[in-house]
Amino acid sequence: MFAAIGFVVLIAMVFGGFILAGGSMGVILHALPLEMMIIGGAAAGSMLIGNSGAHIKAIGGGVKTAFKGAKYKKQDFLDCIFLVSKLMKMLRTEGPVALEPHIEDPKSSSVFSEYPTLLKDTTLIHLICDSLRLVVVSSGQLDPHAVEDVVDQAIKTHHHEAVGPADGLQNLADALPALGIVAAVLGIVKTMGSIDKPPAILGEMIGSALVGTFLGIFLAYGLVGPLANRCKQVIEADGAMYHVAKQIIIASLHGHPQPLVIEAARSSLGHANQPTFADVFDGMRGR
Repeated sequence: MFAAIGFVVLIAMVFGGFILAGGSMGVILHALPLEMMIIGGAAAGSMLIGNSGAHIKAIGGGVKTAFKGAKYKKQDFLDCIFLVSKLMKMLRTEGPVALEPHIEDPKSSSVFSEYPTLLKDTTLIHLICDSLRLVVVSSGQLDPHAVEDVVDQAIKTHHHEAVGPADGLQNLADALPALGIVAAVLGIVKTMGSIDKPPAILGEMIGSALVGTFLGIFLAYGLVGPLANRCKQVIEADGAMYHVAKQIIIASLHGHPQPLVIEAARSSLGHANQPTFADVFDGMRGR
């Protein structure tokens, strides 16, 4: 929502200010199609050269992510605390044998099925189940620090892949000003080839050439760069879910009391998604 509003404000303020200052949109509109063809085509071509098809598709998904926003809300983080806490309590009180069916087939698990939104996140489910599977197959004899290293590596790998679209958008933003200069230089070359034309015509041609520079900078710093930043923010906000799961699993394996484990996970969340103390502990008591 805010990304769409920001886009409208960006267009209105830049071009509205230009018109109010006495500028004519005629020159810009006349040059816009060809300048966009040069800049946009060069940007598309460079992306095809430097990225795989899957990465380009992911970059498109990154734009969608920037406009859509984070998929997880405060209730989802609360549900993650409940889910992982129930699993760790089952491991502690009933043993690995009781836990094994739930982590081997989460879709059929009575515990996982209580949280359908979380169940859709295959990365989160695999992180939880694979981590607990290590504990089950070792009959609880693994060093918690060893499990933590494995979980950290899994989160690091996922984050590296997840943030790829944001990095791709940022690389595009970095390239756009230079591509705008390319379009402007071509316009100047065209102008120099018509140096014998009247000043009015030369002025219009130079103005059209400068539109290329303007578009490159405008798209880079006004649109694509902010989209890359917003995409990264959303990815990192949703990625906090994996750290909550890790916090509860590792702290529980260290043998810390459950209230301390849950409070550590709760307090690790940012204020926007952090449930209250009462939300967590009343929920754990079934209220």
